[in-house]
Amino acid sequence: MKKWLSYAVSAVFWLSLWQIVHMCVGHDILIPSPLSVFERLFDFCKETGFWLSVITSLFRVVSGLVIGTVLGTVVAVLTAASPFLHSLFAPALHVIKATPIASFIILAILWFTVENVPIFTAVLIVLPTVWANTEKGILSVDKDLIQMGKAFGLSKTERFLRITLPSVRPFFVAALNSAVGMAWKAGIAAEVICPYKDSIGSALHDSKIYFETVDTFAWTAAVVVLSVLLERLILWLTKKGGRKNA
Repeated sequence: MKKWLSYAVSAVFWLSLWQIVHMCVGHDILIPSPLSVFERLFDFCKETGFWLSVITSLFRVVSGLVIGTVLGTVVAVLTAASPFLHSLFAPALHVIKATPIASFIILAILWFTVENVPIFTAVLIVLPTVWANTEKGILSVDKDLIQMGKAFGLSKTERFLRITLPSVRPFFVAALNSAVGMAWKAGIAAEVICPYKDSIGSALHDSKIYFETVDTFAWTAAVVVLSVLLERLILWLTKKGGRKNA
């Protein structure tokens, strides 16, 4: 109850601050009111095109997130096992991490079809985060516990499930929590710069052109809600998987 109460108080505070800023500015084209934004979002939910755009963008973001997570995990396992591979891959991954998203999007437009640009961009943004955190988790596994597991006759599979996996999981989950938001930012940014029909980024692009600020805020709110829901789903799945392996 206290947790939900704190959430409610926080929501009321920020919505009130938003309303105050709106009243001070006095122009909906600059800062629309919270009520007008939520009304527009509610209207969107009644439209088939809205859900088609959500599904299209969600598919791309999730595809980029999954591919980036798999590649990041594989690279983390390799670099944690071999210092040579770490020195080989680390510079490239640090360059990817430091390069602006817009640069990747511009290059992706030259290399891929329009519908694959958001996926490619999300992959490149997610991969370094998953790699860095997962590698750190693997290297943090207590070697004494591994040796103890061997002494007690645990097989390699049992040692992995009971010792290695629980040690790496917090780092991996933290990486996923960060990667979800980053994947949404990268994917939607790619859709805005490289508009594709029936997508959230395309709708944001159109709202910018026609100065429909309420629509921009409403679509942004939709992205935030989807990002939070996806993050909660991943957290629930990882907890469920952890209980099964316990």
